[in-house]
Amino acid sequence: MSATKPNESVKRRNKNLLNNSEQEFVASRRNTVLQSLKKLKIQCSRKEVPNIALLGSGGGQRAMVGLLGSLVQLDKAGLLDCILYLSGVSGSTWCMASLYKEPNWSTKLETVKDKIIERMSGPGVSWGDALTKLKKYYYGKDFFSLTDVWAVMAVTSYVKEIDEHTLTEQRNQHNKDPFPIYAVIDKQSKQSNDGDPWFEINPYEAGYSLSGVFVDTGDFGSQFQKGSKNKHQDEFDMLYLQALCGSALGDEADIKKAMWQKIKDFFQNENTLEAMRKEEREKIDELMRKKKETEGKEAELESFSKPCPPDDPISLSVDECHRALMDLVNMNISVLNGEDPSGFDKSIRTNLNGLSGGKIQPIYKMKTEETDDKRAEKRYTNRFSMDVCEYLSSRNSNWLVDIWISICKCMAEWIWGRKYNFLHNMTDEAVNSTLLQSETRDYIDAGMLLNSPYFSVLREDRHIDLIISLDFSDGDPFMTINKASETCKKLKIPFPEVPSDEGKKPKDFYVFKGQNSPTVIHIPLFNAVNCGDKVEDWRKKYRTFQGAYSAEMIADLMDVAGKNISNNREKLKEQIRVVIEEKRFGRFKKFLNKD
Repeated sequence: MSATKPNESVKRRNKNLLNNSEQEFVASRRNTVLQSLKKLKIQCSRKEVPNIALLGSGGGQRAMVGLLGSLVQLDKAGLLDCILYLSGVSGSTWCMASLYKEPNWSTKLETVKDKIIERMSGPGVSWGDALTKLKKYYYGKDFFSLTDVWAVMAVTSYVKEIDEHTLTEQRNQHNKDPFPIYAVIDKQSKQSNDGDPWFEINPYEAGYSLSGVFVDTGDFGSQFQKGSKNKHQDEFDMLYLQALCGSALGDEADIKKAMWQKIKDFFQNENTLEAMRKEEREKIDELMRKKKETEGKEAELESFSKPCPPDDPISLSVDECHRALMDLVNMNISVLNGEDPSGFDKSIRTNLNGLSGGKIQPIYKMKTEETDDKRAEKRYTNRFSMDVCEYLSSRNSNWLVDIWISICKCMAEWIWGRKYNFLHNMTDEAVNSTLLQSETRDYIDAGMLLNSPYFSVLREDRHIDLIISLDFSDGDPFMTINKASETCKKLKIPFPEVPSDEGKKPKDFYVFKGQNSPTVIHIPLFNAVNCGDKVEDWRKKYRTFQGAYSAEMIADLMDVAGKNISNNREKLKEQIRVVIEEKRFGRFKKFLNKD
């Protein structure tokens, strides 16, 4: 990939025209594909070279390891160099980020694979490094969200590293690899069911796949007005990108429980409390030093500290803040578990000694004001959390406590992946008006809508002939492809019909064909071929929602995923031949129609 100069404006992409840098890459990569086909003894002319996209679905660490095992076997089968695009969502992007960290990784995959597995099987990121990273995220940009927290507290526990490289740094490092596309969705578009939720990020540009509006990847996150950049934000790093793509471990309740638990584990760590106390001691020492220098000048001393409201000039100690926030975390966990939270509510107000002047309403009192149902209880809990956070924020000057308060606010408001909207106030009739109005947009794991990045490769300008879909999803192995088919039908995008599935005993290889649509090969991870009659046992062993895998679990999963490729090597080659024949026949028909 050749380097390009960042373009500080929004670009509307013609449906038949790729970004210039991507066009250059595709032209070069098609030559690689042609040479690979010759080695496989597959007859093909330059004009008949098929555009093949490999998709990795979501599935947490299961998807990360499954994609790696599949790629290793594609390489051994001589098929990896036939792939033009590699696109992933959620856990598959964790694998992609690890691979593309290495320049031209596909030329040395065995070595790269060993390094990745060694890292995944090793110790995690230290508490100190995690805290330092969290602080960088908090102070480094305009919007702090749960994506930053998830990156530090969750993603690092799986990938075992803090990767601070950026995607644009890869522009000149992967001339011999498939073109990478990371897929997420626009949360507001998903919720409103209008606009274009499908969003992609590649080394050159980021934007809405179907609407065709993009911005330079280095500028994604910066503030734009009417299509031009007016405030720069530094490009996010690869750790954040993995969190942006991979935060859907289940339904919202599961994610909330996981988040609150990780927040609890992080902040109840004795090291965290000691860091807070150290900060407090340093501030006291500094105050004492200032006091000696400015004896008798109380006003100067007051201005040095974070001011309290004049009607309530009482500050809280770090230990008081820590107790109140830990109670707040436990209270939210109780509500999610269907337990009575009033004990934690009472503890918070007792700890604060009524200093709030009645601003913090008891949660049990709020519950009686409206219908006592689960949804109301969650609303009251969120309101109570915000009240506590606002109060503590006004009584605190400790940066670590401040970060914790901000995290709790993000939890109450459920803010993920917030960015400036680069389409804000643009005028473009071809783009849904809802995408142009708001100053910010939130981006989340695509698995919350469709657990595979079909719409990143179904763009007309990419002219994909063959999709190889590696499905690492939890549960129904046909849900993702069925949903893709249904969505394409609604959007009038050519896609094959998908017949009824085989339930709990899927095969390891399916081929779906349609009229004027790409051929889709669908490969479920756990199937009756590689798992025999123990498909359910494998699914239970490798759940999406669990801790990091052991070295033995990684090795076994690599083996199972790899069998889906090695067992079907000849079938894959045959489908590539068929696609080439179809392109050849299509060109012949056009030639006849010309005459």
